[in-house]
Amino acid sequence: MSQRPIRKAIIPVAGLGTRFLPATKSMPKEMLTVVDRPVIQYVFDEARAAGIEHVVFVTGRNKGVIEDHFDIAYELEETLARRNKTDILRTVVAARPRPGETSFTRQQEPLGLGHAVWCARDIIGNEPFALLLPDVLIKGKTGCLSQMMDVYSEHGGNVIAVEEVPPERIDQYGVVEIGDGSDPLWTVTGMVEKPKREEAPSNLIITGRYILQPKIFDLLSRGSAGAGGEIQLTDSMRPLMNLEPFRALRFEGSTYDCGSKIGFLAANVAYALDRDDLGGDFRGEMKRLLSDL
Repeated sequence: MSQRPIRKAIIPVAGLGTRFLPATKSMPKEMLTVVDRPVIQYVFDEARAAGIEHVVFVTGRNKGVIEDHFDIAYELEETLARRNKTDILRTVVAARPRPGETSFTRQQEPLGLGHAVWCARDIIGNEPFALLLPDVLIKGKTGCLSQMMDVYSEHGGNVIAVEEVPPERIDQYGVVEIGDGSDPLWTVTGMVEKPKREEAPSNLIITGRYILQPKIFDLLSRGSAGAGGEIQLTDSMRPLMNLEPFRALRFEGSTYDCGSKIGFLAANVAYALDRDDLGGDFRGEMKRLLSDL
């Protein structure tokens, strides 16, 4: 079945990163490094690997360094070339987008995820798009968004990534109610934000990756403040389910919530252990540290 292509993605990066203060006083939380790459680079690379042609960053105050990161660093690249550091230069060049592949728009006030998505409406236009939350790294053989693109190519509509969590953690997340289908793909019939354990419709939580139809912009423009006094994306996705097909994919991969200190530290360990140039030595160092406890 032929679907309208997903060419664009939104990555909202306007958050303050208060859980990582004082490190994020002058550095955006998205620029904190997992091993030797900023968190935002992993998310950007996941989008590109899934076929995204244009990424829209929704920024806020003091986020200019993100724009600089994805720009050409003339002096650095010239110095690396002059010193014949070709491997490092190749890595630096490969990390940045080609001209015209990124846009940056400002969310002047922290009014919620739904508002951040709405801020990108004119750049996205009347097209389906992907949304990737920069706090969430998903490590697997195939990128999470690429897995979702395969579902979209076959079924169209809207697709969200979900994963199972233990019942005792269910009240920390947005939870989906599922209908027809079977593991790993179901129809979504409802969503609940941070339900009580006994009231949760399932143990499947929304995991920070979305494919959405442009109708969501109309719904967001009508919305009012929800939980926490913010414009919540979930509040507009619920009515969208009544208008268009909506599916949940339980993706393959491991999730690391880099918005939390534990998740960020775990991501550093997981990605370091997976590196050919670091994994062996780092594993030995980890064993030494653990043996000393």
